[in-house]
Amino acid sequence: MTIAVEAKGLTRVFGGGRKLFGGRHPAVHAVQSADLAVQEGETLGVVGESGCGKSTLARMLVGLDRPTAGTIRLEGRDATQVAGRDPRALARHIQYVFQDPVASLNPRKTIRQTLEAPMRRLLGLDATAREERLAELMRVVSLRQEFLERYPHEFSGGQAQRIGIARALAADARVIVLDEPVSALDVSVQAQVLNLLDRLKQEFGLTYIFISHDLSVIESVCDRVAVMYFGRIVEVGSARDLYAHPRHPYTALLMRSAPTPGARRIEAEEKPAELPDPLNPPPGCAFASRCPRAAAKCRDERPPLTVVDAPSDDTQRAACWYPLVEDNPADST
Repeated sequence: MTIAVEAKGLTRVFGGGRKLFGGRHPAVHAVQSADLAVQEGETLGVVGESGCGKSTLARMLVGLDRPTAGTIRLEGRDATQVAGRDPRALARHIQYVFQDPVASLNPRKTIRQTLEAPMRRLLGLDATAREERLAELMRVVSLRQEFLERYPHEFSGGQAQRIGIARALAADARVIVLDEPVSALDVSVQAQVLNLLDRLKQEFGLTYIFISHDLSVIESVCDRVAVMYFGRIVEVGSARDLYAHPRHPYTALLMRSAPTPGARRIEAEEKPAELPDPLNPPPGCAFASRCPRAAAKCRDERPPLTVVDAPSDDTQRAACWYPLVEDNPADST
């Protein structure tokens, strides 16, 4: 299959610049050497605790943030170079749907003005073509034509998110990065938006990168899942295999701590989590201080993301020196 998005060694460090009178400012390692490949037409989920680097990774993929190191390729083209020379060319390939639907819309512009902007600036459509595309966009996101003349504050969260999705589609991009697109919505509205996204994916042949902390949402909509911890991807594989047979201890911890219908209780760590210092990353595995399987090698050497045994034919990879091998480690204590 064709690779729609590929990231290699993607790194983002905030701070670290030189001080006026010598020395350097503290540097926060938000994303560290992330490798990612998204096949055309698939939905890749990215999960992890708050602060693990999910949103920073998403912003780099769409050009809203420049990587400190590493490369991003869209359909074989070097997107990091394209973003520097011509941001509009990048925006025609990949678009972003924000977490807060109302805050992501300009309160001083009507919905018509918001949706027409990418049509004019990215596609160069004339007035007639824009009107036809506006009608199509409102149809596909199930909103009435008269909404075009209204302002963002006049809409509910679910309606505003539909407008955000329409804006992402306005430039005819085929890759959409969805950053927590339903976390700010009521449960019933979440289901409507997720169904809409699934229908649009089939209708337009879209590729999704779905950022979320909600494991149940990721399981229901994603083909493959990448798990992030402390700015690194620690496991990646098909959603079916990863949920049933997590190989990294952190992934297994996430699965045990997620609410499950019918479960007696939510499992958690026995003692408070000891999180790594982002200003001084550990030399080995960042999860070692929380991992019951950690050995001296884990604290001293950083494990690479390598292939592990998977129940199906799909490749599953984990960054762990001692990956889980139980029949169902998610249920083990």
